[in-house]
Amino acid sequence: MPNMPIPKAFISYSHDSQAHKKWVLDLATRLRNVGVDASLDQWDLGPGDDIARFMETHLAAADRVLMICTETYVEKANSGKGGVGYEKMIVTAELMRNIDSNKVIPLVRQKGTHFVPAFLSTKLYLDFSFANQFELAFDDLTRALHGAPLFVKPPISNSPFTPVPSTPERSGDAVKELMSVLVSVFEAMSEGYMDYESISGNWRGSRVMLDLLLEQAESQGLILQHTGGYMDLTLKGKSYAVENKLV
Repeated sequence: MPNMPIPKAFISYSHDSQAHKKWVLDLATRLRNVGVDASLDQWDLGPGDDIARFMETHLAAADRVLMICTETYVEKANSGKGGVGYEKMIVTAELMRNIDSNKVIPLVRQKGTHFVPAFLSTKLYLDFSFANQFELAFDDLTRALHGAPLFVKPPISNSPFTPVPSTPERSGDAVKELMSVLVSVFEAMSEGYMDYESISGNWRGSRVMLDLLLEQAESQGLILQHTGGYMDLTLKGKSYAVENKLV
């Protein structure tokens, strides 16, 4: 199996406090421990280095940019501040507008809010606000960086339907077939009533289907059944026969 390329991630954050810097450092360390080449100013930027060049170089080289959004970070990004010293280390909106649309992953770490910089307001973020949900968010993040989603979209299979040689028989067609038999029996009899045995003798289907269709025809007012197995065509039934050219 060929080796997969190592994803590169540039971490952008604001130096809110020593505790926050430590949290970011721990995150970057864990990312490197799971096969992500995470870049961080605490490792890659030293005294005398050009801050703007550092940001531009690592932004260009990164596959994904992780924006760790705190209240301070969002405020600085929206106002365009940053780039002066460690405490104001932040990627400004002007730089980020030139980043590919899916390259940036906002990581929300505010307390009680989920604000991200205005120019990223439509992007899907990962929520690192709660310590008890860190592992779930971290799993989502590492899967995104490695291109290994938890659920893989299945391929589209063939349609389960196949063509039929003719239009399937519908209930209305079956009633019409029954009425054709009834009209034929009615026309051949001198009496006004038809008997069940004569009808079943001319019916080419099952007796069960015949009984069901007789009930359906009666419910539609086409026939009237009597005791003893006799039935006759109603006026509506005779009109149905004429309209459907059964006579």
